Amino acid sequence: KVGAALLAKSGKIYTGCNVENASFTPTNCAERTAFFKAVSEGDREFEMIAIVAGKDGEELSKNCTPCGVCRQVMTEFCNPRTFLIILARSEDDYMIYTLEELMPFGFSGKNLE
Repeated sequence: KVGAALLAKSGKIYTGCNVENASFTPTNCAERTAFFKAVSEGDREFEMIAIVAGKDGEELSKNCTPCGVCRQVMTEFCNPRTFLIILARSEDDYMIYTLEELMPFGFSGKNLE
């Protein structure tokens, strides 16, 4: 189970969860769920996202990083140098990275201009 909370520059927070499917391709990650909700409601500028993951009833044992597809979606909508990704196990145990640190040499629509 994965959860994400995305902070838009507007101040609004969009949440997302992973949506699993027996056929893996239709699965959607929590991060993309939050981004797609935000974009569908008109927000397109973002400051940071917090991500947590774990199994029911178990203490979180490690931080959960976004998959490559989620990192690509973030690259489309965010400034890689300033967008922050918080990987949390608890309120007191977390790591913070920029998108550029997790997605060096990212490719976005700007590369097509």
